[in-house]
Amino acid sequence: MLTRFSAIQNGIPRASCDSQVFRIARHLQRRHLRRQMFVHNFRAMIWRNRICFLCALVLTTALNAWAQDVVDSDIIRPSGVDVPVRKAKTVTQKSSDDETESAAPKAKKSKSNHVRSHRARSKSKEEPDTIAPPTEFTPDGIPKTSAASVIVVDANNGRILYEKNADQIRQPASTQKLLTALIVAETGFLDRPVTVQATDTMCDPVKLGIRSGETYQRLDLLRALLVKSPNDVARCLARDNAGSVEAFAQVMNRRALQLGAVRSHFVNPNGLPIPGQYSSARDLAIIARAAYANPTIRSIVCLPQLVFRYANGRTRELENTNKLLRRLSYCNGMKTGYTDGAGKCLIASGTRPGKDVIVVVLGDSSSRVWRDASALLSWGLLM
Repeated sequence: MLTRFSAIQNGIPRASCDSQVFRIARHLQRRHLRRQMFVHNFRAMIWRNRICFLCALVLTTALNAWAQDVVDSDIIRPSGVDVPVRKAKTVTQKSSDDETESAAPKAKKSKSNHVRSHRARSKSKEEPDTIAPPTEFTPDGIPKTSAASVIVVDANNGRILYEKNADQIRQPASTQKLLTALIVAETGFLDRPVTVQATDTMCDPVKLGIRSGETYQRLDLLRALLVKSPNDVARCLARDNAGSVEAFAQVMNRRALQLGAVRSHFVNPNGLPIPGQYSSARDLAIIARAAYANPTIRSIVCLPQLVFRYANGRTRELENTNKLLRRLSYCNGMKTGYTDGAGKCLIASGTRPGKDVIVVVLGDSSSRVWRDASALLSWGLLM
């Protein structure tokens, strides 16, 4: 009213004044509508984002569950087992290191579930699921390691990517079981039965618990050897192949020389300490390359676990001693080893499109072997 009165006092026509007021009112009304629409759309956008986030969360959970199902379905079962096999819970022997858990069946089963769950929790605390990346590198950008002897080679052409004390004579521990497995695989007839003899079981500490007089398929024993590394299985396969452990050691030395592993000498098939048995990182890399090229061995060393069936029908799930298989998606083998004299040993293989790498780490510590091997494997694949 004041605006209209002022306009009339100033000589502005009343019709023109009403038109101007109408335009101003309409402009204010449009601004108010736009503001209301913005507030409405903003609230809708918030709810839409929340819904999308919930959908993404549900989808991620479903994919993780599906991936776990796939992993579970990949468990290899022994020959003749066509139905799902439950994880065995009857073995309760104490494990003193990564490769010294005995698989021998216990006569007494009085351990309570509480004790078992306590041990499981303790083990999970000692074995973290992640590996911290290395923090120190050489001037050339190569990860530093604490191992006594190291070599990194291209699995396809044998080209040496990195080495440290590669020719140093060392105890190979159970890594030499790759040569044992290679000879058995190359001999063939893996579907043949093998009858255990009393001499096969005369070894410690890692044993699967096979007993004299029991019969197993050669392939099932080979799988157990490469996944869980039992010494009694190594002796059984060696005696079955060559007639005796001593004769099989001669076969091992001949095959090693044929491959070019000239700084090695083997006395038994399992790597237990014995005078006159030795190898080097370079020789073990040569042996590992031959094993990696063998389709049978390559299909076994990549297994995170498998189910082994004893002759009496009892089954047990064997977990691979190579922890990198569960930690690194690009790791696809190969073999662990440990004795007091050898220290922590590991032969690890990895692959990416167009490249395959083998890492040999000897004489490392328990706290560093997995980190050192994983760092070298990652570096080798990215070169």
